[in-house]
Amino acid sequence: QVQLVESGGGLVQAGGSLRLSCAASGRTFSSRAMGWFRQAPGKEREFVAAISGSGGTIFYADSVKGRFTISRDNAKKTMFLQMNSLKPEDTADYYCAAAAPFAAVTTTTNGFGSWGQGTQVTVSS
Repeated sequence: QVQLVESGGGLVQAGGSLRLSCAASGRTFSSRAMGWFRQAPGKEREFVAAISGSGGTIFYADSVKGRFTISRDNAKKTMFLQMNSLKPEDTADYYCAAAAPFAAVTTTTNGFGSWGQGTQVTVSS
């Protein structure tokens, strides 16, 4: 139903910034809650941020609150994650996720049925 493609990952020094993008296909983007998750080697995939279809409801993991900003441009069918004040512990593969149309925004992996391929973020000290 939806295809997601992440971009914008890379290598950055601690304290630096990156902006991730997630481009979506289809005609139902504005009706889907979207989220960002990350997974470090040997660890479970964890919630980072999520946003409702309209952008009116936003959730952040405590570990990124105040540093990361999630946003979306429904006209461009794109979601963003602005990451500032990056820390080495932010190093992970970052995944874009989409919920089913009209499903409520959640902070759990099983609340999102479609996933992108991931983009690697490495923060050096």
